[in-house]
Amino acid sequence: MLATLLVSPLAATAANIEVTTSQDYYDNLLAVIAPPHSQLAVYAQDLTTKEVLYQHNADTLLLPASTQKLLTAVAAQRVLGDEFHFISQFSTKAVHTSGRLNGDLYLSFSGDPTLTTDDLRAMIKALKDSGIHTIRGNLLLVGQDREQTRAPGWVWDDLGICYAAPVSRFIVNQNCVKGQLKPKLASNASRLSFPRYLPIKVSTTAVFDKTQKKPFCELNLARLPDNHYHISGCYPGDKPLNLAIAVDDPELYAKQMLTRMFKSANIQIKGDVAIAHQPPYGLRPLVTHRSAALSELLSTMLLDSDNLIADSLFKAVGAHYYKVPESFNAGAKAVKEILTTEGIDLTHSQIIDGSGLSRYNLISAKQLAQTLSLIAKDDNLNSLKELLPIAGISGTLTYKRGFRRPPLMQKVAAKTGSMQGVDNLAGFLTLEDTHQILFVVMENGQSHKSKKQSLAPFSALFLQSLLDKPKQSTAGTITDQGETTKQVTAK
Repeated sequence: MLATLLVSPLAATAANIEVTTSQDYYDNLLAVIAPPHSQLAVYAQDLTTKEVLYQHNADTLLLPASTQKLLTAVAAQRVLGDEFHFISQFSTKAVHTSGRLNGDLYLSFSGDPTLTTDDLRAMIKALKDSGIHTIRGNLLLVGQDREQTRAPGWVWDDLGICYAAPVSRFIVNQNCVKGQLKPKLASNASRLSFPRYLPIKVSTTAVFDKTQKKPFCELNLARLPDNHYHISGCYPGDKPLNLAIAVDDPELYAKQMLTRMFKSANIQIKGDVAIAHQPPYGLRPLVTHRSAALSELLSTMLLDSDNLIADSLFKAVGAHYYKVPESFNAGAKAVKEILTTEGIDLTHSQIIDGSGLSRYNLISAKQLAQTLSLIAKDDNLNSLKELLPIAGISGTLTYKRGFRRPPLMQKVAAKTGSMQGVDNLAGFLTLEDTHQILFVVMENGQSHKSKKQSLAPFSALFLQSLLDKPKQSTAGTITDQGETTKQVTAK
């Protein structure tokens, strides 16, 4: 019960908190369980009675982190619809005779965040199976001119890491390259292991501190021109380190990847492999690849907190809503307008991207709660509830501390929001059968030391208090097991 999660000195205090109302109960409880150095915002509402059980700093604007994806999901569902797919397509205006395409071949990229090299190989195979083995013109890869691939407020240190991969029309394998940094035998020097077929260059001068005695030991990743990366510095220990490096130049990466893939498929290109931004009208489709439908994309986005899917959908929402080229700015304006139309007051919010990576995003607990309320009551959005991670069972809540065991295991379906200094949670708590509480818990300014020393996340403590909270009598005082009292014993 609650006392089992609390640090013992605080649990003793919680056992004797005086209350007369629900607000008093939680105000006093927060004095016991709240992290001393963090900014907190809390909102809880009974979905059956519509009663607001508790709110604390509910209008304070804070960093949403990945809880921002709830807004993206609602906007995408409204604007793009169930039948939406990202489409990649080979097309041409040229005539195909005797195995030769007598002109240019176009490959249109759509910003599909799930497009893989396997998908491209299948498309190239279908092209060859149609009888084409020579292209007498150019292979032109169609993208968007001067596109914005990273949102304002993304942390510079994150840009070389795959969870902050550039959001481009050109996406192959999530614009992410995976490999390993390994120690050399009988040496502190390092060596790299990456798939040789990938058109990138990674070098290293990093060393392994096998004795772990160096006081300042950290790795550095330098992003150089032409998708060249250099790893320097120091890594403690002697175990291989898995690397996931974001592709810095998606256009170049796609161009070099397709050059190699056509050569491997023995399809000869007489002209160049180049980038095009304005294909001619009247192109005839040859081979088409469709991504999974929107519901599957949203499922992966919410369960795994996939940033690339979130921002690709975010940009697609803006483009579809305003009929303009894709950009973070158009996506931000569209999401804000769509949700405002739905009755969510976003007047003082700041929406920058769809993933929550930007440190410029600002959302309040009440605005997130209004979004959850819309999801809960709207039949066309209700399916989003079923896509949320479930405590101890699925997605980002599978192994989250404080949620892997009863009493919260399986009772919480919520979107996590975590980045350095931020630990948020927004979703639904099931009390019994269909009785649910809508909740938002936002914690900003969390120090690494405080997080490490805490017995459980604040969100877990607060949600367990919703399960443990004694009932309120008709006289207005809090009762525990039917007895009116002004003191609540934590169970």
